Amino acid sequence: MPVLPVVVYPTSPTGGRRVRVDGEIVGLAYSLADVAELLRRAGLEGMDADDVARSELIEWRGGGPQVWAESPP
Repeated sequence: MPVLPVVVYPTSPTGGRRVRVDGEIVGLAYSLADVAELLRRAGLEGMDADDVARSELIEWRGGGPQVWAESPP
């Protein structure tokens, strides 16, 4: 299975971070678990939140995997 480029963008005004896989925005994540779920839906099976935080396959923009705003109400 080919490795798809993954980019997690800086926090948006609503608090989430856009996630792009293979050039397509796949969703808005509010946590590492959300990123893992978006990757699973995009076909990258078997990654959990810890894997996402350690993965060298993910380009983190505007802060690394530890940077999250609070979820909206």
